[in-house]
Parts: sequence; structure tokens; C-alpha cells
Amino acid sequence: MKSFLKTTAAAVVLVVAGLGAANAEQVKVGIAAEPYPPFAAPDASGKWQGWEIDITMAMCEAAKLDCVITPVSWDGIIPALTTKKIDIIAASMSITAEREKTIDFSDKYYNTPTLILGSKDEKMDATPEGLKGKILGVQVSTVHQAYAKKHFADTAAEIKEYQTQDEANQDLAAGRIDATQADGLALETFAATPEGKACCEIKGKVADDLDILGPGVGVGVRKGDTAMKEKFNAAIKEIRANGKYDEISKKYFTIDMYGG
Repeated sequence: MKSFLKTTAAAVVLVVAGLGAANAEQVKVGIAAEPYPPFAAPDASGKWQGWEIDITMAMCEAAKLDCVITPVSWDGIIPALTTKKIDIIAASMSITAEREKTIDFSDKYYNTPTLILGSKDEKMDATPEGLKGKILGVQVSTVHQAYAKKHFADTAAEIKEYQTQDEANQDLAAGRIDATQADGLALETFAATPEGKACCEIKGKVADDLDILGPGVGVGVRKGDTAMKEKFNAAIKEIRANGKYDEISKKYFTIDMYGG
């Protein structure tokens, strides 16, 4: 009888646990389909991995959400959100006033410097005068494109636009452009590769422009989706407080990802 009761109790626990998992809200997490290491990139089997993937899944676990990684072309990621093809954006998207006209954001979950990576053979720094006469590569539909057009268009020889940051990096390595602007950690990661070491070096941090670069990166949610926004705000606080954020970050970086 005791054995029967124990078996029955165990079965009830499993059923309840199964119901809990089944009832978890499924959320399609929009990420950029283009690799952006070390934040997100597919492995040999096609599974997406990286710091931002791990942090996003930790936030989803804290929020008790069943999250599914859903790659979307970067320049179509906001339309994908507004048309409900995805439910959130977790793709290193900076919080800006321009984007907030269309979507809402959670609190920031990271903030890192914006840097210029340039050819070792070219003397320059991360200023308009330093980039005078240079060809600067930027990824389309990013804060870096907007920043370069505002601050460097009058002095640079050309602001060359790319669909992905990887394409800009490859053109820099091949000598087809003189420099590129992007998130500092992504550029430092490329600069540390054999290809990056051979061609390039960090030229400096661009001057702050809060209106364009924003206060950091947040989770993008649909306009008016207060419930989803609050879930991720609470999740960010939770993983910061319980040490999960730092535990994940230390696997990838040696700097404070949150403060930037």
C-alpha cells in the first residue's frame, strides 16, 4: 500500500510538473539571422549559441517563459515584431528614441563602448578629423550607421554600408575599407582572431551621443505590451541579483557587461 501511495504521489508530481511546463507561455525570440560573435552565432549543427543567447534564455527561465530562438534578417526584425512573427527582440538592439517611436524596450541588459577598428597601416583615431579621407564601413539599420552619418559623413571619404558586420570586417581585412564602427566587444573579438590580428587594431572609442547610441541594449517588445516588458524587467533584476548574469558573462568576457 505504501509503495502504491508513493508511486501515485510521484506520478501526480510528474503530471503537475508536466502541466507547468506545458502551460508556460511560448515566446518567439527574434535574433539577427546574421552571425554576431560572441553574442550570437550558429554552431556546426546550426544551434545558436553565445553570450546573448545564454543571457536571453536565463531571462526567459526567470520569467517562466518557454522561449524559442527565431532568427530574422536584421533589417526586417522590427517589422517582424510589429507584425507578430516574433514576440520579442534580443539582438543587441540599442534603446533609442527613434526606435521607441515604433516599439517599446525593457530596461537595459547590457551596455558596452562603441569603437572604431582600423587598418594597422592607416593612422587614424575615432574622431571626425581622425577619419578624414578614410572609407568607414558600418552595418545598415544600426545606431552605428546613424552615428557615422551624423558625425563622420563630412570628413570621411565614404560611409560604406553592409548588410552584416561580418561583411564589413572581411572588407576591412581585405583592405577594401580603412575602418569600421561597431559594438566594442564584437570588434575586439574579431581583432583577436588570426585574421583580425594580421590586419587591424582598435583606433579608439567614439564620442558619446546619447540620442543616437542610447543608454544601452534592451529587449524589444511590441508597443503597449506592458506585461511582456515588466516580465523582462523583473527577469533582468533577478538574474543580476542571484549572480546568474555574472556567471554567464564571465564565460565570455572579463569586463562589466552591464555597466559598459
